[in-house]
Amino acid sequence: MAEVLILHGWQNRRPEGHWQRWLAAELRGLGHEVRYPQLPEPDAPLRADWLAALEAELRGTDPEQLTVVAHSLGCLLWVAHATARAAAGRDVPTARRVVLVAPPSDAVLATIPEIASFAVTNPAVSGAGEGRTADAAAAVEPGLRAALAAASLEPPVVVAGDDDEYSPVEAEGLAARFGLDRIVVEGGGHLTIDDGFGPFPLLLELLQAAPAAR
Repeated sequence: MAEVLILHGWQNRRPEGHWQRWLAAELRGLGHEVRYPQLPEPDAPLRADWLAALEAELRGTDPEQLTVVAHSLGCLLWVAHATARAAAGRDVPTARRVVLVAPPSDAVLATIPEIASFAVTNPAVSGAGEGRTADAAAAVEPGLRAALAAASLEPPVVVAGDDDEYSPVEAEGLAARFGLDRIVVEGGGHLTIDDGFGPFPLLLELLQAAPAAR
């Protein structure tokens, strides 16, 4: 039986009708163990609190069996986890598969004070120093790429709309920055309820696909 951990995003209180609730129900119906926690203070999240909540959810899971599905700010929570894990010298992957749905860009996060601290190149996330230059920020990218790759047995996959206002420039997106495979949903927007994503069959099919051989 596979394990699945679903991580929501900013201002998300796991509403009825969201594709995450639909996905959790579908997976449970197929016999999978699903964790779908409410992360603390979703309207004004603290990165440290979300990281602590994620660590708590990961306790007792089997990295060989675990799939992580993250949406929006939850994607950057996963990146922060991967970076913290690498900084602590942890060399055992946390999960087998990771699907990052509609990850927002740093440029957008910088305009939203409540979640700006989750930016991938934030000093607290990337390990770069305060007052860093653009060149210094770029220099941490290889380390971030390595940390993200090492956190799961298989390379993460990005699922994103081609017209997502929260990641408006493809070069800023996680897929381009870290060389990840990207599945494009035409007209998907930010892949929320408002964008028409209650049921999300594409995502269920992706999770049901056979994992890559080691």
